[in-house]
Amino acid sequence: MIKEARARRPRLRVRLARARLLALSSALAVALVLAGSLPASTRSQIQRNDSQRPEQPKQPRQPATGAAEILPEDPDDVLTIDTNLVLVDVTVTDAEGRPVRDLRPEDFKLYEDGFERPISFFNVERRTGAKRPVAVVFLVDVSGSVSPEEVGRITRAMRAFSTSLYERESVFALVSFGMRVRVLQEFTASAEKLERGYRKLEREPNGLSTHTYDAVDDAVRLLTRHAPRSRGRRLLKRAVVVVTDGFPVGDTVSPKTVIERANNEEVSIYTVTLPSFPRFMASAADAPLPTPLDVSGLAEKTGGSNLYATAQNFEPLFKSLADEVVSTYVLAFYPPEPGRRDGRYRQIRVATRPGLNVRQNRPGYKS
Repeated sequence: MIKEARARRPRLRVRLARARLLALSSALAVALVLAGSLPASTRSQIQRNDSQRPEQPKQPRQPATGAAEILPEDPDDVLTIDTNLVLVDVTVTDAEGRPVRDLRPEDFKLYEDGFERPISFFNVERRTGAKRPVAVVFLVDVSGSVSPEEVGRITRAMRAFSTSLYERESVFALVSFGMRVRVLQEFTASAEKLERGYRKLEREPNGLSTHTYDAVDDAVRLLTRHAPRSRGRRLLKRAVVVVTDGFPVGDTVSPKTVIERANNEEVSIYTVTLPSFPRFMASAADAPLPTPLDVSGLAEKTGGSNLYATAQNFEPLFKSLADEVVSTYVLAFYPPEPGRRDGRYRQIRVATRPGLNVRQNRPGYKS
């Protein structure tokens, strides 16, 4: 038996040598084909040899481009989000406006065009466990109606906002707007870079107009094109925080267009109205009157909210806003197979316990 095995070794070496020679000659032949100097008969022989080679096993299909992952309540249970899964961010508050965080999947009903759909994925942030990161664009009005003192208070408030969310691997961008929109700091997770952006903001010249909707539209595009979609296998919450006097002037983009684009890109918009408007339009005993920006529905129709600042509450207001931005539930469902990609717009509605208020980041989606 041993002698027979030894006798086979020379033949095996010959076969290996022939295989190496064949591989070398094939590589040389391909190079000559590319150079255009190989005879036609030899090219035909190469093609016949290639057709006789066994077919290589196909590699497993990779996830669709843009697929991301969300980290559910159990860190070991990771869901890969494909293009068929429809995500909805939902904020739930009680009658006092405080976030409600103790709801479970069975407390929600999710409807598509009036038909209830099973919830395929559910996630809510807990006090312990993984924290969902955020991508936020601070959009600050520097038109003539905003005083230098207000800009200083805004800067301190945004600093408090971002500091409370850095531990989440969050990213922030800073943009000013008046007649023009200027990116003072692109998306960064660096507190030092963002601080340099704040210093630029304090030196920004006052504008003559307030192109608010144009600026929000640019901010949504900035999120879509330059913000990371996920970090650490967690899908980022995307938001625009607009700090303004509430009076858009001179815009070229309509509120409806901005709302549609924000919904399509799953971006929530939050507005903070500066005290320069409410202090003249409402008495101390009355609630601030809604601004034209509020009336447009820019915040409510994208899952955000409208807040009114006073000279005393800038930092507490922004800290509570940071808490609201991340206190969301993530629900997802698979649309039924028939008509899944027919290009139609479909409405989404989320309901929960009686007495609670539900705010969702998108009213629908295009299949």
